[in-house]
Amino acid sequence: MGAGGRMTEKEREKQEQLGRAGGGAAMQRSPVDKPPFTLGQIKKAIPPHCFERSIIKSFSYVVHDLVIVAALLYFALVIIPALPSPLHLAAWPLYWIAQGCVCTGVWVIAHECGHHAFSDYTLLDDVVGLVLHSSLMVPYFSWKYSHRRHHSNTGSLERDEVFVPKKKEALPWYTPYVYNNPVGRLLHIVVQLTLGWPLYLTTNASGRPYPRFACHYDPYGPIYNDRERAQIFISDAGVMAVSFGLYKLAATFGFWWVVRVYAVPLLIVNAWLVLITYLQHTHPALPHYDSSEWDWLRGALATMDRDYGILNRVFHNITDTHVAHHLFSTMPHYHAMEATKAIKPILGEYYQFDPTPVAKATWREARECIYVEPEDRKGVFWYNNKF
Repeated sequence: MGAGGRMTEKEREKQEQLGRAGGGAAMQRSPVDKPPFTLGQIKKAIPPHCFERSIIKSFSYVVHDLVIVAALLYFALVIIPALPSPLHLAAWPLYWIAQGCVCTGVWVIAHECGHHAFSDYTLLDDVVGLVLHSSLMVPYFSWKYSHRRHHSNTGSLERDEVFVPKKKEALPWYTPYVYNNPVGRLLHIVVQLTLGWPLYLTTNASGRPYPRFACHYDPYGPIYNDRERAQIFISDAGVMAVSFGLYKLAATFGFWWVVRVYAVPLLIVNAWLVLITYLQHTHPALPHYDSSEWDWLRGALATMDRDYGILNRVFHNITDTHVAHHLFSTMPHYHAMEATKAIKPILGEYYQFDPTPVAKATWREARECIYVEPEDRKGVFWYNNKF
């Protein structure tokens, strides 16, 4: 926005482009000036009980999700084999989708443990998070520390950890051929949703640049400091223990049994994880900042709440309360909706929410958000797709 909240001609033209991209009314770009409120003022607007963590309540969500996981597993192991052939074939995709969505909720609870939002006891949070994340092949402490740095540097082009956009001059030569045609764009989305998460963990794909090869499984890698290295070994041990358990299951029941029962739902978990994170931080209305402009509060506000319908609840509202989560990451998820409603009047235009259906938003963002460049204000970068 220009001075006094008035749009320049270039900003107005960009707003019209955003409106066409969204298929309707123009999406208001997030303001980039320093907010007229402080973090303390935002916190005062939230009822104090929203910051209280309850072991009983937190565990109730764990039990709730695991009971559903067990019920779906019973459906896969007992009911599906008893179905006649046509129904048998149709039932497996239903199991995969349902189990993948519920296990994404389990993933979210483990993520809360990494933020110390599960209980008042760090050790308990880490034990629960280690068990839950390892069961989903996630190195708990490894991701906990890199994700913490993402929260400390959100929106920074130099220091953010995930989905860091490139400047136009840094794009590989083939980028226009991939993004400027529907087939290439669709292929990119498919690869991102299927391979994005393991590639991020193993090669730091889409992450910030490091002076040497970065890998979440490497205790001596550049992502971690000396105090964190021992816990990276523990993360690796957790993933290896689950891998060994899967190997024993495959030896007993067969490789394809493990694929049907565990691996396919895990692929769906990984796809949801990548998509949720991508859509939270990728949007034509969200700015990014270089070191001359970035500060923590503006960076934390440069994120987007989305609407996933009934899945909002399945995913414990990590989808539609992400702005509040970035402001107060130790707040339990079961208070985040109340907190979001409380902070909206304070944030005003700084609060960003897009109700665009997820599939449509994914296609739009893949088309519109290819690289970032400054416009009228040096140090503030916006997404663009023009080559």
